[in-house]
Amino acid sequence: MTSKGKTRRMMSVGLIGAALALTLAAPARAGETPTAAAGWQLTPTGTDARFRGLAAVDRSTAWAAGSRGTVLRTTDGGRSWRNVSPAGAGDLEFRDVEAFDARRAVVLAIGEGEASRVLRTEDGGATWTESFRNTDPRAFYDCMTFFDRRHGLAMSDPVDGKYRILATRDGGRSWQVLPSAGMPDALPGEAGFAASGQCLVSSGPRDVWLATGGGAAARVLHSADRGLTWTATTTPIPAGDPARGVFGLAFRDRAHGIAVGGDYRKDQPSPRAGAVTDDAGRTWRPAATPPPAYRSGVAWLPHGKAAALAVGPTGTDLTTDGGRTWRTVDTGSYDTVDCTADGSCWASGEKGRVARLVTKDKD
Repeated sequence: MTSKGKTRRMMSVGLIGAALALTLAAPARAGETPTAAAGWQLTPTGTDARFRGLAAVDRSTAWAAGSRGTVLRTTDGGRSWRNVSPAGAGDLEFRDVEAFDARRAVVLAIGEGEASRVLRTEDGGATWTESFRNTDPRAFYDCMTFFDRRHGLAMSDPVDGKYRILATRDGGRSWQVLPSAGMPDALPGEAGFAASGQCLVSSGPRDVWLATGGGAAARVLHSADRGLTWTATTTPIPAGDPARGVFGLAFRDRAHGIAVGGDYRKDQPSPRAGAVTDDAGRTWRPAATPPPAYRSGVAWLPHGKAAALAVGPTGTDLTTDGGRTWRTVDTGSYDTVDCTADGSCWASGEKGRVARLVTKDKD
């Protein structure tokens, strides 16, 4: 592709992201139907599995991983989904999936002891290889993230008082537990939430963040060396209960991040459910107008510096000022959200729900 062609493509993608943000943010006038409103368009998955794991590759390709060992893949923008679940995985709970393209993906199953596993495919899900099975009954793996096609991490709830980090250098084909000397002590009762695949996220070649809850404070841990050493910072998101804390993180670069969470119980309020950082997580500020309820997933809109989406069981919220203020733009139930470099956003959740963000005069 020529440099002019690349420039035109980047401008087009940037305009798509801006258009989605603008059409979501702009309310219709009384009695008027917007002609180019943006919103979620459900896609036919043919299953009622709950998809808390989602990996959007581009406008055509996405992977979803969920309950009962279910993995789906689309290569036509969600018009159809293929069930590519690993054989014999019906007892597993997949909560995270990381995909490199239409053929290569890694899924994480959660649970105590041997229920925590990592599987990998290189042929679009036709076959799967188990590359890690946890043998420590004290460990419970929650999330994973990849810095690039080779280097990735997975995290477990604390073992012997510290979060356990698993690392791969070969795209998920093999894994090794990292030394715990650089990990700060966990708080009593503290753990991660396997709610959206976003309790462990990365940005760039070395920076990674880990979200916590359940303890006296909701914290975010940061490592700038691929998980060898960590620092912990308290966020303003409420904790102090096993159901409260930070559930999802998103960083648009190594400095600017958003945290969402709250209390996942339906009968409990979730004040201060959002926070922002502009210094790589060294400090966190509460959102001036936070999401109105518990949110488990968050993603920056592509090629923008201020727009992001947060999702949860009671709706989708939009920010156009970097996470400082939020407004609800949809009331459908979703657990996680992911956006791609070519201008598409996807969301997934309960009862087989997977959706794309579209405008009425497109797609």
